Amino acid sequence: MSVKLVVFDMAGTTVEDKNEVTKTFKAALASYGYDVPADIINPLMGYEKRSAIEQMLRLHEPDESKITAQLISNIHHEFVNQMIAYYEQATDLTALPHAEQVMQTLHEKGIKIGLNTGFSKAIAESIITKLKWREKGLFDFLVCSDEVEAGRPDPHMINRMMAEAGITDAREVAKVGDTEVDVREGHNAGCKYVIAVTTGAFTRAALQPYNPTHIIDDLDDVTAIVTQTADATA
Repeated sequence: MSVKLVVFDMAGTTVEDKNEVTKTFKAALASYGYDVPADIINPLMGYEKRSAIEQMLRLHEPDESKITAQLISNIHHEFVNQMIAYYEQATDLTALPHAEQVMQTLHEKGIKIGLNTGFSKAIAESIITKLKWREKGLFDFLVCSDEVEAGRPDPHMINRMMAEAGITDAREVAKVGDTEVDVREGHNAGCKYVIAVTTGAFTRAALQPYNPTHIIDDLDDVTAIVTQTADATA
C-alpha cells in the first residue's frame, strides 16, 4: 500500500531551531519566577505547549496548589508572544537541509504534504509566512495543537489531515519528527512509517526506545523510505 500523505513536524524537523524554542520557554517561565533548566525543557519540546508548561511546572514547583490553569495560561501567552516576535524579526530563519527539496519531490510524485506542530496556529503561521512556504506551494495541510481536541501524542492532528485528504487507512500515511512525542503520535495514528530524525532535540539513542520504523540523520532519506526506492531499514 503506497503512501499518499507525509506529515512533517516543524521546529527541529523541517525548520532549523537553533535552540530558540528552549530559550523562549526558559524566558517565559523565568518571567513568572521559575528558573527551569534546559534538560527539563528539551524532552518536552514536541508536546502541545500548555501541556509542556504544566509538565515543567510539576517537575519544578513543589507546591502543587500554585500550578493553576491561570498560571499555565499566563506563561503560555508570554511564550507565544515571544516566539512570534522572534520568528517575525529573525533574519536567519531557515529550513533544515533538504526539507524544502524533499517536500517538493514528494509533491511531484503525487504525495500530499502535511505540517503539524506543538505550536499554536499563530506561531506556526509566523514561520510559514517568514519562509514563504505557502507561496512556494510546499504543503497541503497545516494543523496545529490548538486546533484539535488534544495535541501529541494523541493522533488528532494526523486524523484531521487524513480526513481533509480523503484518506481512511493510516497505512497510507507517514509521520516524520524529531521528538519522542512525534514518534508516539505516529504510532498512535497507525502510520505505515514513523520516521524519527536526529536534527532536533533528541539523539538517535534517545529516540530508539520509542521504536520508530526508521531513524535518519538527513531528511533527504525520507523520499526513498516512503516511496520504497531504498532498503527500508532503521
